[in-house]
Amino acid sequence: MITLYNSYSKQEEEFTPRRARGDILPVTMYTCGPTVYGRPHVGNYSSFLMADLLRRWLEVGHGYQVTHVKNITDVGHLVADADEGEDKVEKQAKEEFGEVTHDSVLSIARKYEAEYLLDEEALNMLEPAFRPHATDYIDDMKTMIEDLLQKDHAYATDDGIYFRVQSFPQYGALSGNTLENLDAGNRVQVNEQKQHPADFALWKFCVGINEHHALRWPNPGQAQNPSVASGFGFPGWHIECSAMSRSLLGDTIDIHTGGEDNIFPHHECEIAQSECVTGSHPFVRLWLHRRRINLGDEKMSKSVGNVLTLDSIREMGFDPLDLRYYLLSVHYRTQLKFTEKGLEDARKARRKIMEWMSEVEDAEDAEEAEEAEEAFRKAMDADLNTPEALAVIFDAMSASRKNNTFGSYKKFVAVITSTFGCFAVVADVDLPEEVQKLLDLRAEARKNKDYAQSDALRDQLQALGYEVRDVESDQIVKKF
Repeated sequence: MITLYNSYSKQEEEFTPRRARGDILPVTMYTCGPTVYGRPHVGNYSSFLMADLLRRWLEVGHGYQVTHVKNITDVGHLVADADEGEDKVEKQAKEEFGEVTHDSVLSIARKYEAEYLLDEEALNMLEPAFRPHATDYIDDMKTMIEDLLQKDHAYATDDGIYFRVQSFPQYGALSGNTLENLDAGNRVQVNEQKQHPADFALWKFCVGINEHHALRWPNPGQAQNPSVASGFGFPGWHIECSAMSRSLLGDTIDIHTGGEDNIFPHHECEIAQSECVTGSHPFVRLWLHRRRINLGDEKMSKSVGNVLTLDSIREMGFDPLDLRYYLLSVHYRTQLKFTEKGLEDARKARRKIMEWMSEVEDAEDAEEAEEAEEAFRKAMDADLNTPEALAVIFDAMSASRKNNTFGSYKKFVAVITSTFGCFAVVADVDLPEEVQKLLDLRAEARKNKDYAQSDALRDQLQALGYEVRDVESDQIVKKF
């Protein structure tokens, strides 16, 4: 049985699928994907990688059939996650094109979506079952908003339609930001027409600051509520995920993941609007959130301007899978202070494991060392305890070398490879001319006992993705 920490209940819980169909154990899982106004950064990927690891372990470790949805937000996400201000995608269109039009906004969205998908591929993330775009689910959002208006959970103002938080007594149960504790200075916008400062936008009208919003649709709710202005508008950020998850996964889903920055207001608002529409509780059975990543003493954030992208990681001389290992080697509920040394240590550890895997692959088959796999499974089932799981791997490496029992770990290697997604058995390769020249120079340096030059050349080769091992008077090179 796998135990996971539920951000809603604030405790670890045993997870089982909501309902089985014979031998089929389906799991529904929703991950808040990127808002495509810029290149996602390492902090974003830490959350996505947590979700990828969880899905892999549910499938590899337990045989569950996971239906994973990861959305693309291409409209309605305003700056600072607020209800007022510029749309993030439109703001970027203005910066890059000098104007905000329907075509320029969609061009920005598709450009950064393409970059994001390439990054996911480089990080070896599994493809979700569905990757919905918010702009394709406008009708579903409008249907939910009209239902909320009809049930008196929402009301209209001059600039949009807002959710009435006082109509949902459980508001704040996820984040701890209960109505008694909230005030106008706590991540909520001051708006005199709001009935409560924490009321949040379900739909914004194209008036005032949003008069020229490029992506727009006929306003919902005009038939149900005469106070709703005729004309056009666009959805709020929170209603988008509720509509997409409901459309693709149903009224209740098993697991919802995201970064801890999503807890409030985004996920708190998702719960309120979804449960008020469907009457089903809970909307989500188990919430998982990845702690944030700090760069120095500040969180990694585009608003702060201290972000590292996947290209930044490559420019530092690392493989994207070194980053994957680094982010997964720290427990997802631990706040990581990102450092280049930490990434370098991760690269060394990952390659040591891959070298060991190569030795296991080359060995003759033998009776499996089941105790290693059992210990690994126990660690992963304990709230995805990846540091303990990796310690099991290194213990197995030591034992196999001490006892010369490499062939006993082939099944174990297959399990950890599928789980972590950042290992591959090394193999001899044809070397590019540039690499061969560096090897020849290094051989000459070793011959002349110029060890400083030899080490410098080794570093250059490593930056190109090649591991060099010295064996007597020869060099063995592997591509990672």
